[in-house]
Order: sequence, then structure tokens, then C-alpha cells
Amino acid sequence: MTTVAAYAAPSAKAPLERTTIERRAVGEFDVLIDIKFAGICHSDIHQARDGWGEGLFPMVPGHEIAGVVTETGPGVTKFAVGDRVGVGCMVDSCRECDNCRAGLEQYCAEGNTGTYNALDRQGERTYGGYSTHIVVDEKYTLRIPDGLSLDEAAPLLCAGITTYSPLKHWNAGPGKKVAVVGMGGLGHMAVKIAHALGAEVTVLSQSLRKQEDGLKLGADHYYATSDPETFESLRGSFDIVLSTVSAPLDFGSYLSLLKTDGALVNVGAPEEPISVNLFSLIGGRKSLSGSGIGGIQETQDMLDFCAEHGFGAEIELIGASEINEAYERVLNSDVRYRFVIDTATI
Repeated sequence: MTTVAAYAAPSAKAPLERTTIERRAVGEFDVLIDIKFAGICHSDIHQARDGWGEGLFPMVPGHEIAGVVTETGPGVTKFAVGDRVGVGCMVDSCRECDNCRAGLEQYCAEGNTGTYNALDRQGERTYGGYSTHIVVDEKYTLRIPDGLSLDEAAPLLCAGITTYSPLKHWNAGPGKKVAVVGMGGLGHMAVKIAHALGAEVTVLSQSLRKQEDGLKLGADHYYATSDPETFESLRGSFDIVLSTVSAPLDFGSYLSLLKTDGALVNVGAPEEPISVNLFSLIGGRKSLSGSGIGGIQETQDMLDFCAEHGFGAEIELIGASEINEAYERVLNSDVRYRFVIDTATI
């Protein structure tokens, strides 16, 4: 066991504070990672504030982790000391169910092991990336390509894969029209990725405040959802509507934007239940769907894809002492577009 510095929420809704945590000894197939950067995801806030159910406290959030390998176990074959690596939202799964065998570890039948706020297969608590070091099985560790800077790569481990996976699954590409709902941490990555895949991309945001950014990042069109004309003029326009927001929407209005056989895919997870009039699905054979993160291979594919196309996340680098302020700014949509913690400041 090794003691490392971290920032943790001592209890639900409490401000995060500097503390120390224990990391396990490096096992046969483990890598020890010196964390350089950790992204702040909206889901960190949901969990630190008990928005998604009872959490495990003290909680060290963070599942957008980028760093460098400093030690490897004797059985490790994928990585060597000095390699640039990342860790996303999960650090283990059962490895034996149909989903795990198919490379869909995120949908493990027994439940994947979250990078934080979870119990691992040995019943020990997991702690996330708001810390200086982490020990992870090599199978759940990603290689960050040389073409990506570590700070801009960190948010790809959640925001990147969470948008890449459904865009690939629903075949976003040339000839397809994709609408991205929300221009935040996930939304701005969805715009970049959908554009790089060759789709025609429209941003649907509450206002036109970020229109210039959206067009720069690859959007072809940008509309304000606060304008009722938007839903009239775009009715029946899209193959895919990807909702990245964590607030309840008027799902009937967004379903009306789909073509026949179109899909409204949710990657944002509101804390409240939603209601849907099923006639809005039946009329047009439309789908209301959800998508989690991606499997390990797909996450590696996403990192390679982003490097090949020359982009990471748009980030605002902060010190660890600014985490609580950053949480409030995320809730106020006051970030363009992802806060990343410089873990040297922990």
C-alpha cells in the first residue's frame, strides 16, 4: 500500500478538500500511474452530491485521467515505464460475460467497476483521478497517442468516448444529419467527432451564445432551442439527435426533429425521471435510446481517431484549490469546455 495525496468530498454535498488515500501495491498485471491531469466531469458533481443515489464517502472523484507509467507489475506486457496512458470510467469488469467477451465491458452483466465511488472485485473502495497516483490493471489502461497532449487528452477518457461510442453505433458519417443537444463538455466533443466522421452537424443549444465556438469546432448549423421556430423549421430533419444535457427535456419536441427510423440518443443523465408520449415514437418508427461509455478497445480506437484528426478537448486548466469553484461554474455552464486539474497542485 502507498499513501498519496488527493482531493475528496468528505460527505455528500460537502466541499472537496485535500486529504490522503491508500493505493494498493502494484500487482502482477498492474501499472502505477503518475497522474498529470484529471478532467472534471458533470458526473463527478452528481456523485459527490449524491444526485445519483447514495455514494461512498469520503469520495475522490475523477475518471478522466492522463499520466505516465512509473512502475509495472511482472506480468505486464502492454506498457513500460515512461509510457503515456489514460484511465476512463471503469477499472475492471467480470471479463467472462457475453458483453465483456464482445469488448463491451462497459455493459458487463455483473456491472463494471467504476474508477471511483465503487467497490472493486476484492471489496475495496475505488478512488478516482483527483489524486497524484493510481494503480490500474493494464487491461483497463489506455495508451495516449503521441499526437495528443496529456491535458487535452484527459477529457477524452469520458467526454470523448461517451460521444464517440453512440455516434459510431448509430453510423454517423457522410450523408447523415446529426444534431447535438448542448454545447458543454460532452457536446463540444460530439461536434468535433461527428464532424470528423463526415456527418452534417447541427448544434441545438438554449441560446446562440456559443454559436461562434460551435461553428469553429465543426458544426454546420447552430440553433437556439429557446426559439419555438427552431422545432418547427427542423421537424423531421435528423437521423440522430444526441442529447448531452443532464436536465430533463421536452422529449416529444426533440423526437419530432427525427426522420423516420431516427434515434434520439441520451448520454446526459438527468437526476429526475422523464415521461414520454409513446405516440411520438410510433409515428415514424423512431427510437429513444441511451448509451454509456465505450469498451476498452473502442476507447483506444477513439483516442487514435482523435490523434489522427488532430484534436483533443477544449480545456481550462486549473489548480486543485479551484475544484469547488469549478463545480459551481460547471453548474452555471461557465466553462469552455472542460475543466482539467493540474494534479501537480494537489
